[in-house]
Amino acid sequence: MDVMGKDAMLGVLERQRAAFTAARPEPLSVRNDRLERCFTLMKEHGEAFARAMSADFGHRSHEQSMMTDIMPSVSLLRYCQKNLKKWAKAEKRHVNFPLNLLGAKAEVRYEPKGVIGVVAPWNFPVQLTMGPLIQAFAAGNRAMIKPSEFTERTSDLMAELFPRYFAEEELAVVLGGADVAQAFCSLPFDHLLFTGATAIGRHVLHAAADNLVPVTLELGGKSPTILSRSADVKRAAERIALGKMLNAGQICLAPDYMMVPEELEGRAIDAVREGVSAMYPSLLANDDYTSVVNARHRQRLQGLIDDAVDKGAEAVVVNPAGEAFDTTNGNKMPLTILRGVNDDMKVMQEEIFGPVLPVKTYRAIDEAIDYVNAHDRPLGLYYFGEDEAERERVLTKTISGGVTVNDVIFHISADDLPFGGVGPSGMGSYHGPEGFKTFSHARSVYRQPKVDLAKMAGFKPPYGAATQRTLKMQLK
Repeated sequence: MDVMGKDAMLGVLERQRAAFTAARPEPLSVRNDRLERCFTLMKEHGEAFARAMSADFGHRSHEQSMMTDIMPSVSLLRYCQKNLKKWAKAEKRHVNFPLNLLGAKAEVRYEPKGVIGVVAPWNFPVQLTMGPLIQAFAAGNRAMIKPSEFTERTSDLMAELFPRYFAEEELAVVLGGADVAQAFCSLPFDHLLFTGATAIGRHVLHAAADNLVPVTLELGGKSPTILSRSADVKRAAERIALGKMLNAGQICLAPDYMMVPEELEGRAIDAVREGVSAMYPSLLANDDYTSVVNARHRQRLQGLIDDAVDKGAEAVVVNPAGEAFDTTNGNKMPLTILRGVNDDMKVMQEEIFGPVLPVKTYRAIDEAIDYVNAHDRPLGLYYFGEDEAERERVLTKTISGGVTVNDVIFHISADDLPFGGVGPSGMGSYHGPEGFKTFSHARSVYRQPKVDLAKMAGFKPPYGAATQRTLKMQLK
């Protein structure tokens, strides 16, 4: 792994910016060509990326990697190609009376910003690199990416493959650990997108502030899952189980904790356990089930469980085949459902990011709403139920980055919806037309007619009757 120093990174950025400036204005065909090269890269090497991700995790489901990293990248890419011409078209804007009648015109042009920095995480290393990159390219920018050091083989493969498809003046890969990432985030980009933990996001924001770099933060948090009395418990539990076990729960949008009516707690827990068992009758040798990324993260998750049990929670371990996880050299973990949790437990204070599911109970829906509102605004919120009035009460009384109703996570799969958090769960968004705008500068262009409007409206001294007429008309 070749580690690049800050001066070398700055040199790449300056060369990219010089190439960007010299090439302006680039036709949309150039942007489309870059997107098409992204597609070719995914098509020709998607399987290799899936193998690299599996090696990085100790084991990661090959089919899952193809469905969660490669397929969504291609889907977003084709979506951007389809909409690019429409997004890039200048928007006509209204001009105040009487300027509009006299020939004044106004428009907004969405123009590329320049060089975009992308810091990607380890949990979906390809998708969360390609997604921002695709939209940065669609908006006409150049890019520098810093993939995670925790998925080293995947990052090395990016550093090997990307130069085959893109000149360094278009796209550069920067490898290295936390010190490199810190230097990367302090570069004078034209925009920086970071995906990762909230605590690190704060440092990223500080690093970018010195250069007044605009920042998009895709963070995380504790996404609540509210099970209504009107829900189909079995169906809801199956979908919650799928979302919690996907990537072994290492998803920023994973259902972090479940809130159920107190009389449905036992039934809901049993239904989740049954849902997991149906998908994963065994876990250790099951190629469909992904490992926790490393021993350190596994120990952290076990620490959350131990802390909760020590403070009074009941641990329900979902281990369908009765396998001995403690005797293996790997980092796979079964799902642990925690009953009787409270806010004194670390599992209810930290984002879990693994196969651990705390369960809280409520008597009235407003208790659940009040609990969500008393904590940091989450990246995702999930409501299961058929009571439309209650559903709307939950949606209108809470705030979250996004919502999926009667499932979990799926709102991120809609390419036309923006993806992002709010408050501690993030800042700004991408995906959808909002992603194109995130990486574009909305440039206002106003064209004045030949008529001396300033004199006609009384804006030009000496002020007199025309000035009074204008003031009277505008202030009435």
